Amino acid sequence: MDTDRKGTRQQRLMEQFAAQRYISIEDIARRFSVTTQTARRDIMELERQGQVRRLHGGAMLANSVEPGELRRRRVTNSLAKDRIGARVADLVEDGASVFLDTGTTCEAVARALVARENLRVVSYSLRIAAFLREVTDFTIAIPGGFVRQVDGGVFQEQARSFISGFKFDLAILSVSGIDEDGDLGDDDEAEVESVRTAMQHSSRVLLAADGSKFGYRGLVRLGSIGDVDTIVTDRPPPPGIAALAEQAGVDLHLG
Repeated sequence: MDTDRKGTRQQRLMEQFAAQRYISIEDIARRFSVTTQTARRDIMELERQGQVRRLHGGAMLANSVEPGELRRRRVTNSLAKDRIGARVADLVEDGASVFLDTGTTCEAVARALVARENLRVVSYSLRIAAFLREVTDFTIAIPGGFVRQVDGGVFQEQARSFISGFKFDLAILSVSGIDEDGDLGDDDEAEVESVRTAMQHSSRVLLAADGSKFGYRGLVRLGSIGDVDTIVTDRPPPPGIAALAEQAGVDLHLG
C-alpha cells in the first residue's frame, strides 16, 4: 500500500513538474502532506530515474527543452551560427582558458575553435566535450552528473561548485533571448546558475547569439546586457537593444 501511495504521489509530482518546471522541497511537502525528508527522497528517486534534477532547495525537470525543439534550433539559422562561431574563434587567443556554454550556437563555436591551439576548455555539454576530444588536443573538463538526453548537457547540483574551481580568460555563453530591457534570459534555471558562476570567474564574457534572439524574453533571467563585454551576432540588434549595449560599453561584432 505504501509503495502504491508513493508511486501515485510521484506520478502526480511529475505532473506538477510538467506544469511548473521547478518545485521547492517545502512546496512538495505542503502539497502532498508529507515531511520534507519524504519530499527529498521522492526527488532523489526521480533524479535516479533521470526525470528531474536536484537544485538548491528543490528540483526541476531534467529536460527543459523538447527534443523536437532542439532539432529545430540546430537547423534554424545554422549558417548564421557557423559565421558567429568563426567570428568568436577569431577573438579567442591560443592557450586561453575558456568556459563554453551548451546549446546549438556554442556547438558552432566549438567547431570553429579547432583553429585555435592549446586551449583549456570547461563545458557542461557532453556533445561539445566529445567533439573537441576527437579533433583537438585541448585540455577539456566537464562536471559529473546526469546526462540530459535531449542535448547531452551534464547537470548535477554540484555543477556550480565544479565551475567555481576554475578561473577563465573568457566565458562564452548563449541565451534563449535578449529582451527589450536588455535582460539576458534562458529557459533552464540550472543552466542559468552554472553560467552565472562561470561569468563571475571569468576575466571577459562573450555572448554569442543570432539575430532571432533579440526581442525574445527567456523564462529565467541570467543578467543584463551590461554583464557581458562582447556580443557576436549575425545582424545588428534592434535600436533599443543596440543603445543599451552602447551605453554599457559592450563591443559588438557581426559574423
